[in-house]
Amino acid sequence: MKRRYLLQASAAMVGAAGLSRYLSGCAKERAVATPPFEVVKTETEWRKILTPAQFYVLRQHGTEQAGTSPLDRQYGKGNYRCVGCDLPLFASNAKFNSGTGWPSFYAPIEKAIGTSEDKMFGMTRTEVHCRRCGGHLGHVFLDGPPPTGQRYCINGVALKFVPA
Repeated sequence: MKRRYLLQASAAMVGAAGLSRYLSGCAKERAVATPPFEVVKTETEWRKILTPAQFYVLRQHGTEQAGTSPLDRQYGKGNYRCVGCDLPLFASNAKFNSGTGWPSFYAPIEKAIGTSEDKMFGMTRTEVHCRRCGGHLGHVFLDGPPPTGQRYCINGVALKFVPA
């Protein structure tokens, strides 16, 4: 009986390790295959100006842990800018508490973001990135408040808040 459980556990660990390698490989492929942007830097240049967490999210399409960003609880007046290139992305008057643990907005500043289709993890989502540097910001969903009905669920580590 114990041998059977040992074999099942071993198979699960091998499967998880394989899936982990596959998903990290997909993220690396996606990070390389980006269209030209106004701000272009090498991986080394990005690593010099970003923290490891910022690099993981912006350049490797990662996600920060929910509830860890102080910007989720920031409700002062101002703008949220891309931490990679300083482009204003979201105004504070479009921010709302979604209860998800990530800063959420119902609309971006006009012409600030780009979107692409994200098919990772067996689902199709709309990825949001900075229009100027291509940095991955998060995703947009159709369960937000009026007037747009959209929820831009954004990694706080990809943003910096500049008070008005």
